[in-house]
Amino acid sequence: MRTGDEALLTDFYQLTMLQAYFDEGLHGRAVFELFVRSLPPERGFLLLAGIEQALDYLENLRFGADELAWLHDSGRFPPDFVDRLAGFRFTGDVHAMREGSVFFANEPVLRVEAPIAEAQLVESRLINLVHYATLVASKAARCRLAAPGRLLVDFGLRRAHGAEAGLLAARAAWLAGFDGSATVLAGQRYGIPVYGTMAHSYIEAHAREADAFARFAASQPDNLTLLIDTYDTEEGARRVVELAPELARHGTRIRALRLDSGDLLDHARRVRRILDDGGLPDVHLFASGNLDEGRIAALLAADAPIDGFGVGTSLTTSADVPCIDAVYKLQAYDGRPRRKRSEGKATWPGAKQVWRLGGSAGDLVALHDEAPPTDAVPLLQPVMRAGRRLAPAEPLAALRAHAAEELARLPAALRTLDRTDSTELWPVRISPALQALAAELDREAH
Repeated sequence: MRTGDEALLTDFYQLTMLQAYFDEGLHGRAVFELFVRSLPPERGFLLLAGIEQALDYLENLRFGADELAWLHDSGRFPPDFVDRLAGFRFTGDVHAMREGSVFFANEPVLRVEAPIAEAQLVESRLINLVHYATLVASKAARCRLAAPGRLLVDFGLRRAHGAEAGLLAARAAWLAGFDGSATVLAGQRYGIPVYGTMAHSYIEAHAREADAFARFAASQPDNLTLLIDTYDTEEGARRVVELAPELARHGTRIRALRLDSGDLLDHARRVRRILDDGGLPDVHLFASGNLDEGRIAALLAADAPIDGFGVGTSLTTSADVPCIDAVYKLQAYDGRPRRKRSEGKATWPGAKQVWRLGGSAGDLVALHDEAPPTDAVPLLQPVMRAGRRLAPAEPLAALRAHAAEELARLPAALRTLDRTDSTELWPVRISPALQALAAELDREAH
């Protein structure tokens, strides 16, 4: 999305509520918080991403001439309301967790304080940005935990659910520990290392597989990875061994061979033996083809001689967990705490802070003005005031380092791929004061 194209990228009811707030003169200051109600069974934790895009959206939000004209021509809104939107800007304050932070259910990761119309309008896009990036970052983190020390590359653009999704997935995956992406724009925009090999079509375009290898080597002498499973994987490896001495005479070194189909464990063992026997022990093996963290972990548990993995569809679609219950709820209005009491969807009222306790003692969710626990770290930090960022965007490399530190701090049981109930391993407690406030509001309601 281009900056300035996002004001109408929202749910229609956000605009109808915006008009109602204007008509009613309801301009009090509201507190909304974005959080996840519960973790799916397949996730023992989540890794936060998408905050940078959320702040960029808030800082640049405005209705352009084309959008105003469309709203006017739609006949759904009175002209005076549409005219007021011409000057609409987000003027609120924002607190957020740092991208790359590990978090759990019922912990606010983003807090918006603004006039209620402003805070309401941004709901849909904020959830959209933070939800998707967090899904992919959490999936990528599991891949990294499954393959410590191995090369991991995002191959997911072609099956991502849209162009923006593919680009944001590349960013989220690199933040979570991937080594690079095949998406070229991710390199240009975010400075992410870009990786690429070759396609089966290139091999098929030549009459002989050996000719395809030789021609590609001549074109890419400094970064040569050959795809060897177009016809017969082991035979392809033997052709590489035959070609290697001639390439070496011209100063070309084969960096890696890519396996993309079949029984990857069996093929990797056979190809590794062919390369070693052929005097090419330094040529790496790179595998792709419907991989996820489970398949990667199984391959490495079986001592597969694979040095790197390309992960595509399962990453950019977060195939096993394609959505999480991320919500954005009103917690206070006009100086008074608010609490939703819907069955199964009740919220904790008031503006809150999340405190990370020492060691693996877990987290504490408390009212934002409660005294801090001893030796605890506040996770929500001020990042925007009066609609403007308080600091430039943090370098992505720093967020990536933060994510690595966060994953390393997790208890060993949470760093496995097993289904894990994090409530025992990393408890999230609700402060007594917050519980008392919720009970008080419930009594008032009755």
